[in-house]
Amino acid sequence: MRRIVIAVLAWLPLAALAADKTTFTLESAEIKPNTRIADAQIYKGFGCEGRNISPSLSWKDSPAGTKSFAVTVYDPDAPTGSGWWHWVAFNIPADVRSLPAGAGNPASGKMPKGAVQSLTDFGAPGYGGPCPPRGDRPHRYIFTVHALRVDKLDLDENAMPALVGFMVTSNRLARATFTATYSRK
Repeated sequence: MRRIVIAVLAWLPLAALAADKTTFTLESAEIKPNTRIADAQIYKGFGCEGRNISPSLSWKDSPAGTKSFAVTVYDPDAPTGSGWWHWVAFNIPADVRSLPAGAGNPASGKMPKGAVQSLTDFGAPGYGGPCPPRGDRPHRYIFTVHALRVDKLDLDENAMPALVGFMVTSNRLARATFTATYSRK
């Protein structure tokens, strides 16, 4: 067994091993891990009455070699068979370490120059807050910042979330994440 593990590790790129040891972290002033998401971040539409304001996000200790970042918010509990993408942003420059509250509104001008917000499962670019079906158990919302090994993904605001997810995963050095929940009565 030991020889197999050593042989497998020999095939891993050094960057992958280094990324596993990073202390890359993600935080939000508005949303704390494992807490209920506040009305300000809840979607306005589909029967939900939130304010649909993306939370502020800040990250630190990204791995060496990071050339850009992507941010995603994903609900694995959506009753779709494939989850629900609530926010997909990429081509965030490597020197950026935070996004202010409201940056998920494409009209706000709060995203860094060059960053792209592409389609979500709501069918439009930008942040779309939680809005699970009424009566469902609490859904988990996974907020993630991805450190990427490329300066930019060759995609635009019309890119489908699954395609962006594939490109992000293919180019990821590390990720920092936290999960919060929301349900409607």
